[in-house]
Amino acid sequence: MKYLIMLYGTQQDYDTLAGRPGDRPPMSPEQIAAMHAHMESVHKELAESGELVDAQGLTAPVHARRVRLRGGAPVVTDGPYAETQEVLAGYTLVECDSFDRATEIAARFVNPDAEGEYVDVRPVVDGIEELQG
Repeated sequence: MKYLIMLYGTQQDYDTLAGRPGDRPPMSPEQIAAMHAHMESVHKELAESGELVDAQGLTAPVHARRVRLRGGAPVVTDGPYAETQEVLAGYTLVECDSFDRATEIAARFVNPDAEGEYVDVRPVVDGIEELQG
């Protein structure tokens, strides 16, 4: 079974990574390197175990667009979005034996130093029949 592990962030998180001033101090080059090294290490282990399907980071919300229909016509809004602070920042797609294993993998992406940080884990459906169950 495949599971999507969704990692979240805010525009402020992206600003902190980019060294822009804000409510939090910018991350140091060493902190950024450590974060990338951790992600690379986890993904390498998952690739070696055969569980990694794909993993990607996403650009900052300021570079995103939201498309809605209003009166049957598309309306495009540039990010970031006032309705929510958090956005999908990246994902890791794994194929493993159980939801418990996927949850165990997901826990490795939560920063133990960031109180309240979380990731979501959701099974990926292979067909419409799985949605009806």
